Amino acid sequence: MITRVSGAALTAGVAVVLSVTAGAPAFARPQAADDQATVSVFHGVPGLTVDVYAGDKELLPDFEPGTLTDPLKLDAGSYDIKVFKDGEGPDGTPAIEKTVDVPAGANATLVAHLTAAGKPALDAYVNDTSKVPAGKARLTVRHVAAAPAVDVRADRTAVFKNLTNPKEAKGEVAAGTVSADVTLAGTDTVAIGPADLNLAEGTNTLVYAWGSAEEKNLALKTQTLTGLHSAPAGVPAGETGAAAVHNEGLPLGALSLGALSALGAAGLLVRLRASVR
Repeated sequence: MITRVSGAALTAGVAVVLSVTAGAPAFARPQAADDQATVSVFHGVPGLTVDVYAGDKELLPDFEPGTLTDPLKLDAGSYDIKVFKDGEGPDGTPAIEKTVDVPAGANATLVAHLTAAGKPALDAYVNDTSKVPAGKARLTVRHVAAAPAVDVRADRTAVFKNLTNPKEAKGEVAAGTVSADVTLAGTDTVAIGPADLNLAEGTNTLVYAWGSAEEKNLALKTQTLTGLHSAPAGVPAGETGAAAVHNEGLPLGALSLGALSALGAAGLLVRLRASVR
């Protein structure tokens, strides 16, 4: 039986491992606060528990699909990230391997996910922590699912159109609760949703559309960055841009038969088990 690792334990483990010089970037001098970045990690590959390594050092053991870590501080630099099927690292062949650049001062999320064709991939996204106008909230949507282009709707009105994997789209909207869903691009065929999103004033709500259309496990995951109020209405919320992680995913069901048929006809999707080594 796999033991779930708590967010605090994951954070501590990553911070300790990445602070050593073996298997992690070497820096000529100690890093000042403004030479660091805030990094979270999201596991968006369904059906595959993994171990995540930086070089030959294990960062996240038994990392389960749908898990988003708490944010942590890392020294800026390049990290050789390897993702193995649970128990196969560090001497086996990684399912995903990529060198990730962590820019100084950035707030970033590292995402292990599927490509549109269903192959494992790793992408780093820099999160927008700039100020949000009074009465507004920022909404960021990231397409990291094995699915074709989609439209993202709020209260049945398309706000982001023709979003493809692994692109993101963002904008500022009136603060409040909206009913969000995801449709196949240019159609009213719902792929995910609907689900209510609470877009609080002065926040950036990051929504990840992840999973596999063919495997019928598409879902949403949310991450919220707080403390982005514009003066003079700013509300003290600790560190500006700190991520408040909502670890309850929003499982929103499978595609309708019509949508699934459209995806199958597109010929874009393959099963994960055929692509993971």
